[in-house]
Amino acid sequence: MANTIDEVITDLTNIIELADSEASRIGYFAALYRRVTIRVKEQIAGGFFLNAAQMERLDVEFANRYLEAYGQFRNGQPTTASWAAAFNATRSWRPLIIQHLLLGMNAHINLDLGIAAQKTCPGELLPSLKPDFDAINQILAEMVQPVETQLAGVSPWIGLLNKVNAKADEVILNFSMKIARGAAWKFALELNEAGHGDRAAVITRKDEEIAQLAATVASPHGIVLNAGLLAIRLRETSDVRRVIAALR
Repeated sequence: MANTIDEVITDLTNIIELADSEASRIGYFAALYRRVTIRVKEQIAGGFFLNAAQMERLDVEFANRYLEAYGQFRNGQPTTASWAAAFNATRSWRPLIIQHLLLGMNAHINLDLGIAAQKTCPGELLPSLKPDFDAINQILAEMVQPVETQLAGVSPWIGLLNKVNAKADEVILNFSMKIARGAAWKFALELNEAGHGDRAAVITRKDEEIAQLAATVASPHGIVLNAGLLAIRLRETSDVRRVIAALR
């Protein structure tokens, strides 16, 4: 497991390079995650956060949740249901690039972030994390447009999604980063209020809930919607290495 944010970046780089060599879609989320981590590192160094040391600890704790899940999956070991859903989807041709990214974000933000926040600042320390926790939303917001532009380069019909179904945002793109991070904070509070012996059960229940959401993201209902998704997928590049390069 990583001990510093630089080690996180190195570990993510190794995952991406292995995925690139194997043409594995597991590299999609890893590439985007590395990109975000580098930006967070820059902002930590630049004094953006009130408590830089605390934010690095959170970043590392958070990343280790992903790195552990990846290692478990890679070695054929059980992992959380949320991550199993995301990793298993990478073996399939059908999901859109954005579905792969959303499945990763679903597991990592909806499940892992709250756990990492509570572990980084347990008990009475947790409220001190809130201002910097929220400040990351600004960093993520600034990254949305560049990522969307690059995504359009490998998925030229992705803009068709809302035209296919006016409620597509509620089905495939039902993932507002700000809302998800708000829910993650509430989960951190829930874990903080639970007794030490009860936290494992709380996490298991949340994992089951997030895994159900993952199933909807990976295989949404609706004939028209699925026909539209297939049309978009047929126009997406099937060059996995090209997608990884675009997301890095």
